[in-house]
Amino acid sequence: MEQQTLKYCLYARKSSESDERQAMSIDSQIKEMTALAEKEGIEIVNIKQESHSAKISGARPLFLEMLRELNYGSYNAILTWAPDRLSRNAGDLGSLVDLMDREKLTKIRTISQSFSNNPNEKFLLMILCSQAKLENDNRGLNVKRGIRTKCEMGWRPCPAPLGYINYSNSGTKKVMIDKEVAPLIKELFELVANNNYSGRDLKNHLNSDKRLYKLTGKKVPLSMIYRMLKSPFYHGEFQYPVGDGPWYKGSHEPLISKGLFDKVQKKLVVPKKAKWGEKEFLFKGAFTCAYCGANVVGEEKYKMLKIGQKRTYIYYHCSKQVDSECPEMYLAENILIGSLINYIQLIETKKPDTLNLTSEVKKCMKKFAKLREHLLTEQNINISQELTFTEYLKYTIYNGTDLEKGEIIETLPKPLYLHNGTLYSQPLG
Repeated sequence: MEQQTLKYCLYARKSSESDERQAMSIDSQIKEMTALAEKEGIEIVNIKQESHSAKISGARPLFLEMLRELNYGSYNAILTWAPDRLSRNAGDLGSLVDLMDREKLTKIRTISQSFSNNPNEKFLLMILCSQAKLENDNRGLNVKRGIRTKCEMGWRPCPAPLGYINYSNSGTKKVMIDKEVAPLIKELFELVANNNYSGRDLKNHLNSDKRLYKLTGKKVPLSMIYRMLKSPFYHGEFQYPVGDGPWYKGSHEPLISKGLFDKVQKKLVVPKKAKWGEKEFLFKGAFTCAYCGANVVGEEKYKMLKIGQKRTYIYYHCSKQVDSECPEMYLAENILIGSLINYIQLIETKKPDTLNLTSEVKKCMKKFAKLREHLLTEQNINISQELTFTEYLKYTIYNGTDLEKGEIIETLPKPLYLHNGTLYSQPLG
């Protein structure tokens, strides 16, 4: 008589997490429980199945839906493979027991036993579900202890970064240098440290070089380039967990030296944006002092004219951060522009392949070429030659928008050394 009045919801669950990989699949649970229902004449009015961990209370949508439907009286019993399919935490277990206390849930039936609304069976249900929670908690502690031990041995418990490969030795996952990819990653660090490459310069370099793409079959996004450049793993150290964990000395072979890594970090420092009212200079960060190697910075100078007006001049000079006694002279911005145009014209004539133009600059050059063609046609002037980068550079510096100026300054060859009004590709001495 009791079986005829009970309406069951069949609930099947399997977690995708590693702690339940050995649990029965959902299809197997449904097959076994359906066979039990046919054998014992159990009426199943609903079936719910989900792949979700039961470690956290209130995190399973279909389980919460089942609790609501039990409360509304859609059914009054649960059919499941084992108690730990229903709960591995105190919160969800409490919800089930509360439904029993309020006589909304009459019975929970598993493959080997049943739990009715009486003190002894409810107590047994709580013990079994609490045991499942204990297993989870102990497993979490064991995993954390294992990770900590692995870190102390010098092996980071994460996938190997680009330039390294994972391998297993005596049951321990370790990393070793990828002899084909590693030299290319080291080259990226050297380009930043020695040639002042930015992250976007490196991306353009990788896109044109293609060697890394041929080896890995993947394009390296700009965000990943910056993550690699900032990763201390490459010089033999790592932090786990990242951000707030302790530091460990890695047992893997370093790809670069600590000195090279520190030099790259200094190059990656982004200057603070100018505050309101501060002056932004056109060639900020574009040139290096050829005498001492410090950055060349801009400075405004003012002169009061006899007529009462104030005239502003912009000069560039060595920041003297490296050598406070650096003798490099001040240079007016208009003279520096002329030197830059002459230098780019010389490079474009003799070594045009060294001009690594970004895609944005190429797009702007095409637009300017069309504008130039239109203006010359209106003036009945024949176009005798193709637009040069030098011509576009000159036009942009004097007439371009701030965005266009920024793009073209970013694409200039690096490094550029300034000495006595002349630009060089190599420092003095």
